[in-house]
Amino acid sequence: MPAFRTRKIPRDRAQRRRLRRAAARERQDVPQLCLVRAPSPPIRPEAMSRELTVATYNVHRWTGLSGRATPDPARAGFVISELGADVIALQEVLRPFHHGDPLASLADTLGLHLAFAVTRVHKRGELGNAILSRWPIAGVSILDLSFSRLERRLAVAASYDGLEGGVGFNVVATHLALVDRTRRRQVASLLDHPQLRDGPSVLLGDMNAWRRCKATRTLDRELDRHHNLEWPSSFPAARPVFALDRIYSRGAKVLEIAAHDTPAARRASDHLPVVARIELPAPAPE
Repeated sequence: MPAFRTRKIPRDRAQRRRLRRAAARERQDVPQLCLVRAPSPPIRPEAMSRELTVATYNVHRWTGLSGRATPDPARAGFVISELGADVIALQEVLRPFHHGDPLASLADTLGLHLAFAVTRVHKRGELGNAILSRWPIAGVSILDLSFSRLERRLAVAASYDGLEGGVGFNVVATHLALVDRTRRRQVASLLDHPQLRDGPSVLLGDMNAWRRCKATRTLDRELDRHHNLEWPSSFPAARPVFALDRIYSRGAKVLEIAAHDTPAARRASDHLPVVARIELPAPAPE
């Protein structure tokens, strides 16, 4: 008969609590879809038009420009309200273990639909990516981009079917890795994602494009971009010089793109939001 090893159960309550928390972190430290919800109270759905505004914003765990301040979701929430965007991708969203859910409260206040996926468990709560939307989300999925043990990453994909003429529309929101080699693998996986291959789509997020690397050259080559030669600089927010936050399209036209540079945005995060106007294709004649 094989010998089974037994695990000694610690008698100390504090140690047992530490073990339970460690086990919970181990279970949760895998990219996963956590929340999809409509605003409360319910709102009347708006018709989706061919021209819409999308935005991407790294909210820096709600900790402001320095990253050392006490989390204050209202600060970034005010900036999000300034954008007036139809769809907003958020990165580094923190949902605390206690004291309520600021992300859900923000979505309710702005009357937006919400999808959230966690990439890892932060010491203060769940940390991940979110999509806020003026329209109901017809479908949502995630793509695990954790090709490195050091960095948990993912993409959240939302689909919409409310456009006249039966034209669908997909949004893929992500936060890419800091390491070039990992980022190249992530871009290859993203470009093969059905939501970027089938029908009009937008890819938006923090691409961590500190320089013109192979990953960003691939995105520039494979996806459509605005006619501007330069991306709008969005980092650091107080004096932006790097174009880390970008918006690409496929099967849709980027009409205009710019960083949202306001006094509130310079204080709310270390990134500025980037906003783009998108034109979807006309429905095919019947």
